[in-house]
Amino acid sequence: MVSGRTEKLEDLKQKIRECKECRLWESSINALPGEGNYNARVMLVAQAPGENEDREGRMFIGPSGKKFDELLQEANVSRKEIYVTNLVKCMLPKYRKPKQDEIQACAQYLDEEIRLINPSVIATLGYYATRYIFHKYQIQLTNAKPTLKKYGNLFLADDRKILPLRHPAALLYNDSINEEMTENYRKLKTLMADCRWFLCCPMKRFYEEGRIQKRWIELYCKGDWKSCVRYHMEERGEPHPDWMLPDGSLDESLRD
Repeated sequence: MVSGRTEKLEDLKQKIRECKECRLWESSINALPGEGNYNARVMLVAQAPGENEDREGRMFIGPSGKKFDELLQEANVSRKEIYVTNLVKCMLPKYRKPKQDEIQACAQYLDEEIRLINPSVIATLGYYATRYIFHKYQIQLTNAKPTLKKYGNLFLADDRKILPLRHPAALLYNDSINEEMTENYRKLKTLMADCRWFLCCPMKRFYEEGRIQKRWIELYCKGDWKSCVRYHMEERGEPHPDWMLPDGSLDESLRD
């Protein structure tokens, strides 16, 4: 039996395939809706389909797709675990940058995918996808250059986490960033589950008592827990005070 959400997603895919709301449909073969796990905790948003994707009607199957699969393999993430889509659903002629009216025409579809999939984490691949999602969730973003410093850092927006990543295509032109990108993509697996120490961690109790802000829980306990100082001390069996925050700082107000 097809669920209501599945039916809505299938209807949305058909609308995307039939869309003629901007000029791009005239030069493309296939408008490409997202694909993957409808129950995914993590959604990846890239910029637009390439020539191979446009021709075959599938996500990430060209040269950048090969790099994408390699990054996922290193991160121990299966495509079956995630949902992958694009900001712009049609191929951009000669791989040019997307124009603002093209982004605006397609944004309705991405917004609806996000609403229906309802991921806990949105990982943005590249500048334009990052710019759109940052704007949507009112995360401060200046221009392209400073954005590069944000790649691999986790941001909290309402009840959703945003993880900007470099687009896999970057490896086609600069292999020197492979180690950095691999490490950042590994965070996808981390974000698919809560910290294994969360249920017995004092942070959980402090949050439930209203003594610490929610962002500590979302960014660490239910976010990038591998960057938590407490987590690594627990793993090594090292003693640490209950009033130590995830970043290693001490909050004396939490001392009982």
